[in-house]
Amino acid sequence: MSGSTASPASPASPSSSFSASSSFATPLPTAARLSLDRSAVVATLRGAGCVFAEDEAALLLSTASTPDELAVMVARRASGLPLEHVLGWVSFRGLRVAVDERVFVPRRRTEFLVDRAAAILAAGATVGDKARSAVGWVVVDLCCGSGAVGAALAGAVRGPVDLHAADVDPVAVACARRNLTGPARITPAPARVYTGDLYTPLPPVLRGRVDLLVANVPYVPTGRLGLLPPEARVHEPREALDGGSDGLDVLRRVAAEATDWLAPGGSLLVETSRAQAPLAGETFLHAGLVTTVATCEDLSATVIAGRYVPGDEA
Repeated sequence: MSGSTASPASPASPSSSFSASSSFATPLPTAARLSLDRSAVVATLRGAGCVFAEDEAALLLSTASTPDELAVMVARRASGLPLEHVLGWVSFRGLRVAVDERVFVPRRRTEFLVDRAAAILAAGATVGDKARSAVGWVVVDLCCGSGAVGAALAGAVRGPVDLHAADVDPVAVACARRNLTGPARITPAPARVYTGDLYTPLPPVLRGRVDLLVANVPYVPTGRLGLLPPEARVHEPREALDGGSDGLDVLRRVAAEATDWLAPGGSLLVETSRAQAPLAGETFLHAGLVTTVATCEDLSATVIAGRYVPGDEA
């Protein structure tokens, strides 16, 4: 899970967007008309305040299997439901990730978190560089939401990945299980998904064995939640957005226990904002992690990485 707001100090808004001044006054076309007239779908969405009406219409038209289904989808989108929740999926790093209602929608900027994590594993960044052809990387995705980060990472790494994912929200966990464990999974191999707060539900056998911890923690300051677009503020769970007074409450908790779970040479990676990066980096250092900060201007993304090197703690 993660945060979203239009402000520079917090995550990006969903790919879909509504105008704040929308009145939702445009009447909905009939199903028969929708089946024949793409322009009617565009007009309905535009009248409801959708900024990217033409792109959204194309996605709705390609997803709906009948005119009646299309009419329902257009009506739901025009009512303000996030496009990804209407479609039931979101594209994330080339994967079609299932996203249920009330589940946090993964943002495109979070693809940078996956990129950085995959690069670390590709470099063999663990002490001893143990052979991975048989053992596989042990990866834990905390605050996993839909499981998008873990799924994309498992697909981006050469060789097997022993993926574990956890979230405090049972609705998110059910969604993650669809993406990570079942016959319709989007991962090369089934993962294990747990319900609980951060590290609490993880099996004790993972202590000291995790090569990579990724956590798309909530990092919107509580006082700025009201600035979020309504698609996030109304339709996504607060616990997936609210990072506490300065936005770093959950990050601090993740960092504090990281060295209990990481293997020697293992890394923790967390998404944050550019403005929060200095304090987040200090938090990692105080937790005993050798810390680096990476940014991606194209995605407006910032990732803090901390490597656990026993004997080299700050």
